[in-house]
Amino acid sequence: MIRARFISGLGVCVGAALLIAGGSAAYAVDDDTLTWHGFTLFGVYDIGIANQTRGAEVNLDSPQGLNYTLGKSSSAAMTQVAPNGLSPSTIGLKGNFGLNQDVSAIFRLEAGFNPLSLRLDNGPQSLVDNNGRPTINQTASNDSNQAGQIFNTAGFVGLQSHTYGTLTFGRQTGILADRLIDYDPNGASYAFSAVAGSNTIRGFGASQDARLDSSFKYFNQTGPFRYGVQYQLSGQQYALFIPDGVSGSAVEANLGGDYKNFSTDLLYTHKNDAIVAAPLTAAQVLANPANSLAATVSDNTAYTILGRYKFDKATVYAGFEQIHFDNPSSPLSPDSKDIGGYTLSVLTQNAYNINKVLNVYWTGVKYAFTPKLDLTGAYYAYKQNSYATGAHLGCSTAVSSGCSGSFNAESLAAVYKLTGHADLYGGFMRSAVDNGLASGYLSPSNITSMVGVRFKF
Repeated sequence: MIRARFISGLGVCVGAALLIAGGSAAYAVDDDTLTWHGFTLFGVYDIGIANQTRGAEVNLDSPQGLNYTLGKSSSAAMTQVAPNGLSPSTIGLKGNFGLNQDVSAIFRLEAGFNPLSLRLDNGPQSLVDNNGRPTINQTASNDSNQAGQIFNTAGFVGLQSHTYGTLTFGRQTGILADRLIDYDPNGASYAFSAVAGSNTIRGFGASQDARLDSSFKYFNQTGPFRYGVQYQLSGQQYALFIPDGVSGSAVEANLGGDYKNFSTDLLYTHKNDAIVAAPLTAAQVLANPANSLAATVSDNTAYTILGRYKFDKATVYAGFEQIHFDNPSSPLSPDSKDIGGYTLSVLTQNAYNINKVLNVYWTGVKYAFTPKLDLTGAYYAYKQNSYATGAHLGCSTAVSSGCSGSFNAESLAAVYKLTGHADLYGGFMRSAVDNGLASGYLSPSNITSMVGVRFKF
């Protein structure tokens, strides 16, 4: 079944790309874009084969498709056709229309899809798919801000000025998510990165906040300095223009710069009513309506410092992010609606009576072995304090997810540029958990090895 979906999906996407390319050739600005009168069609199709020493079955709703790092349900050795190893599969339309010599009107509409099924990415649905299942029978699943919306990756409009910067409004990635891609040696790869490939880290503690609906975003570069700010309107956490009753506003601020071969960025991010959704237990399924989920709600604050230095053929990356989780100052009402219209039937809003602090750090090197071949090695780590209360106060074992614990991952990957529009890639990532971060896991470690191909137009 998966093999059939792979062949069918690949044929549809490649055929569509060739048809569009042929039909638009007379209007293309250059050989690398499908542009006509300011409109540009673009897309990515990424698919491969993954082997895991401890894995779970592919989920056709999940944006990642596979738990490339160790998941709670990772338990058996398996080899599967897998999506989006190097980057998400998307298709979109963007525009740039000059208003005068300095200012342009811009827009971007983009949808992420699973290349195996051609379904729109829907993280919450991947959780619902596992409602009531024991952990060992669960498929891969990922909470996400992509919930089956037609423009689940981006949907914004704005103005761009060479002098004054860019101002946009709508559904768009957060500034932190943008910067982490720049400073992750694996460039947000799901298969080989445990930081930028994790929307939990890009969303400063909650996957659903790596993108922000109804948000204003301003960014500018002045000489060697860059700066930006993003603000999500209160009461419109998962809606555009129409208040949805979910209070969580957000703010992100960025200051950075370049000096010769060195680049650095500092970021502050804060989110009210951050939501981390999860499947319901079997007992909870019986007591709640369909399309319900459990959720932990918190106010999250993160501080991030990033650095990058380019040598002749090698670029060295390093980063550190500290995330503080606190109980929400404005708790959600029972049965609040989550992104995509899913109902949050089981709410936990007092998980952080003791403040949780998660430290995330990483380093890595990307080496241009030849003009067509890049090799990347990286190390990632998470460490959390003990925030458990009661009988588990101060614990450092796997008895509770509130105990202190750590996560570690190492990866090695190679990307070969076949053409300007196609890449071959391969590599592996080992991930392991212990103590509090291993609570509820069926296995302590996993190695994911993957080879794949990515098409871009």
